Amino acid sequence: MKRAYKERFYPNEQQSELLAKLFGCCRFVWNNSLKYRTDAYYENGGSIAHSVLEKRLVPLKQEFEWLKEVSSVIFQQALRDQQEAFKNFWEKRAKYPKFKSKHGKQSIRLTKAAFKYRDGQLFIAKSNQPLDIRWSLELPSEPSSITISKDKAGRYFVSMLCEFESKPMLVTAKTVGIDLGLNNLFITDSGEKVDNPRHTKRYEKKLAYLQRQLSKKQKGSKNREKMRQKVARLHAKIADSRSNNLHKLSRKLINDNQVVCVESLAVKNMIRNLKLAKHIADASWGEFIRQLKYKAEWAGRTIAEVDRFFPSSKRCNVCGFVHESMALNIRAWTCPECQTHLDRDINAAMNIKTVGLAGLV
Repeated sequence: MKRAYKERFYPNEQQSELLAKLFGCCRFVWNNSLKYRTDAYYENGGSIAHSVLEKRLVPLKQEFEWLKEVSSVIFQQALRDQQEAFKNFWEKRAKYPKFKSKHGKQSIRLTKAAFKYRDGQLFIAKSNQPLDIRWSLELPSEPSSITISKDKAGRYFVSMLCEFESKPMLVTAKTVGIDLGLNNLFITDSGEKVDNPRHTKRYEKKLAYLQRQLSKKQKGSKNREKMRQKVARLHAKIADSRSNNLHKLSRKLINDNQVVCVESLAVKNMIRNLKLAKHIADASWGEFIRQLKYKAEWAGRTIAEVDRFFPSSKRCNVCGFVHESMALNIRAWTCPECQTHLDRDINAAMNIKTVGLAGLV
């Protein structure tokens, strides 16, 4: 199996200059090729083949001499990534590819021709010094490709794609059903309620203050760039806190249970609710389910998804009675058939577990 190992690194002055050139040249080739493809479509309705764009690199480097200062491997890889982006667009898995901005996240992908991994050190083309990586894990094998990125907060990361052998965990008899929520991030069928940290709400006043200060700075000034960095660092802190919490919770669920039953929610559709959009995005249900799926695959566990239209909250887990409708503010109800008093969320988790396990038989 393949796995990406992401680590932070701290480039020296020479490496920072080199990476700035790599990011800028790669971004230029991407935008230039995307414009060429878009113009061709609007002029004659045709599509440009990948081979045509690769041949364009030669006259492009002759026209813009500064493109020769960096390795041409990154240009070829950028065109391959763009071709994959168009393939996803044509097959309706993604939106139309976007132009890249120098103010956004910067990234380049390098194949083995443009980097070397030797004795636990990583070297990139045209740099004699290894990257100063703060290793948290030892790589299981030599990377087949690496992606170097710089986020808006000015932090550098390298993601290394390696082959690794997954080791299934010992089989356990424990199973769990979870119901995702906003007041609590999720509730288990046993009644355990895991709190939702609400990271965005925790920092929203400070974020609003910094954004107001940013709006007052003159565009192009050094003070505006300093303030932009402060806003970016706070956004990064929120994202890192959220990701760290989700990783811990998903790992615990996978470690403790052989089968995890969840609802297959359409998060993109739910975010259209303007009153709840910010809270749903902050909870990151989609990312949580994604983490559960790949960790379950590595550990030999099973994720059982229940159809989103299954009435988990409105169905009594004791007798099967189903309410026609139930408002969101009703957090507990009594079944009119069997007179069982039910907690809405725990009842939903129990129903999800029952249906999820039934689907595995």
